Amino acid sequence: MMSLEKKQNLILNLCMGFMGVLALLALFAPWIAKFPYDLQNVNNIFSSPSAEHWFGTDSLGRDLFSRLAYGSRISVSIALVTGACSILIGVILGTIAGYYGGWFEKLLMRTIDTLYALPSFIILILVMLVVGRDMKGIIIALTITGWLGTARLMRAQVMSFKHRDFVESAKSLGSSDLRIICKHILPNCLAPILVELSYQIPTNILAEAFLSFLGIGIRPPTPSWGVLADEGWRALEIYPHLTIFPGLLIFLTMLVFNVAGDTLRDKWDPFKRR
Repeated sequence: MMSLEKKQNLILNLCMGFMGVLALLALFAPWIAKFPYDLQNVNNIFSSPSAEHWFGTDSLGRDLFSRLAYGSRISVSIALVTGACSILIGVILGTIAGYYGGWFEKLLMRTIDTLYALPSFIILILVMLVVGRDMKGIIIALTITGWLGTARLMRAQVMSFKHRDFVESAKSLGSSDLRIICKHILPNCLAPILVELSYQIPTNILAEAFLSFLGIGIRPPTPSWGVLADEGWRALEIYPHLTIFPGLLIFLTMLVFNVAGDTLRDKWDPFKRR
C-alpha cells in the first residue's frame, strides 16, 4: 500500500500541476486564446461547444474559451496580489504584536475583533463604493478584510517562539530584535504562513467572483470568472454552457488550493509527523 507521505506528495504534485496549467493559461492567454476576448459575431450567438469554439459563444457571439483565458488573468492576479498583500500586512502586524505586546497588541486585537464582528461582504461593498469598481478597488477591499486571520496566526506563533531557548540564547549574545525576528522566529513560521496563503487565494477568487456576480466587481466587457458567471446565469436553462464552464473553473481552482492547503498543513504538522 502507498504510504501516507507518498499520498501527500502525489496530491501535492497533482495540485501543483493544475496550478501550473492555470498560471500558463493566465500568462499566455493572448497566444492560447483563438479569438480576442471582445470580438463579437452576431451571426454566431449562443453557439454550443464545437471544434471552432471549444466552450461555445455568448449572447454577443464572443468565444467563451477566449474570455475565460483572459478572465483568468484578472481573477488570478487579483487573488495572488490580494493574498500577498494580506499575508505581508498580517505578518508584520502580528509579529510586532506578538513580540512586543503592550498597547500595540491590545489595539491590534481590539481592531481585529471589531472587524470580525462586521459582515465582511458589507465592508467589501462599502470600500468598493468609495474606491471604485476596478482591480485596484477590489484589491484594496479584499486586503482590508484579508489580513485579520494572518495577524492572529502570526501573533500566536511569535508568542510561542519568543521564549524558546534558541531565542533567549540569541538575546544573551546581543542580537538585535530585528535579527532575532528575521533569523530565528520568522523561518519557523514559514510553514503556517504558506498554508495560510494557500487558503487566502481561493477565498479571494470566490470573493471576486461573488462581487462581479453581484454587478459591483469588474466592469464588463473586461472578463473575469465572476463576470462570465454573471453573464451566463440568466440563460442557464437554455444555454447551460455559459455558466457551467466559468463555474467549473472557479470550483476546481478553489478545490485544488484548499486541498493543497490541507495537505501542507497535515504534512508539516509536527504531532502528525511523530
